[in-house]
Amino acid sequence: MVRVPRTVFAIFGPTGVGKTGLALALAARLRARGERPVAVSADALQVYAGLELLTGVADAAAQTELEHRLVGFVPVTETFSAGRYAELAHAEIDGLLAEGSTPIVVGGTGLYLRAALAELELRPEVPPSVRAEVIAAIERDGPQAARADLVARAPWTADTVRASDTHRLVRTLELEAVGALTPPRAESQLWTQETRHPTRLLACVMERTALDAAIDARVEAMVAAGAADEVRRAEATGASGTARKALGYAELLAGDVETMQRKTRRYARRQLTWLRKLPGVETIDLTGRDPVDVAAELLP
Repeated sequence: MVRVPRTVFAIFGPTGVGKTGLALALAARLRARGERPVAVSADALQVYAGLELLTGVADAAAQTELEHRLVGFVPVTETFSAGRYAELAHAEIDGLLAEGSTPIVVGGTGLYLRAALAELELRPEVPPSVRAEVIAAIERDGPQAARADLVARAPWTADTVRASDTHRLVRTLELEAVGALTPPRAESQLWTQETRHPTRLLACVMERTALDAAIDARVEAMVAAGAADEVRRAEATGASGTARKALGYAELLAGDVETMQRKTRRYARRQLTWLRKLPGVETIDLTGRDPVDVAAELLP
């Protein structure tokens, strides 16, 4: 049997579009060709152990059918960053290719997808003590004074950092404090066409009404499966600030499923914005289609 070249496959798309189903179908086609596919998650929140239902990690049956890596391995009490993810993802992908396996990178976090596939200069993690000092200075002197001090030291931030955007102001100031703030490049690395390995990037879309319905149904299924209990356990454990960013975390604590659905639909729009910027993609409309049929077209 002729073996296909060891190419990295990457599947990206909005939540609820059917990425996992396509990954499973694609994996079956690859196995039929003599390959050993392994999924590598590219999701900022699926890394957390204890939030698998909320973040949409592939269930036990799917993981039995296709091994998934970089899911559920970080304690919910820890912070996590794209820089740390990139190191782990590169190691997983490189190791899989070296052993003759075929990585299928699957995810809905655009930055994590790019971090897995390309070489990005990602911002470092900043020690909590530095962030505390920055916040204390803003509280003492006021955001306007903090911004003026920032612009004096880094003039290029004048057009991008507002005093009213506290989160961005704190992040920029803490990066400046540790010497990691640099002028932006003329062309963002995020959209480079260069990847670390030959990659086939599959961008999944769906007709808007169908996608909204799929998202609402997915949220209801999460709740029925116990996602609210999962969130309450994480909160009682002392979930980190990054873990609390999981879509629906705050809403399920408040018992507000409708708001969770609405915010998830809104988030899907942002994912589609990322998708339209990705270079070198094959756009696949999954509306009303069986993933097995789609996979057969992708790998005849």
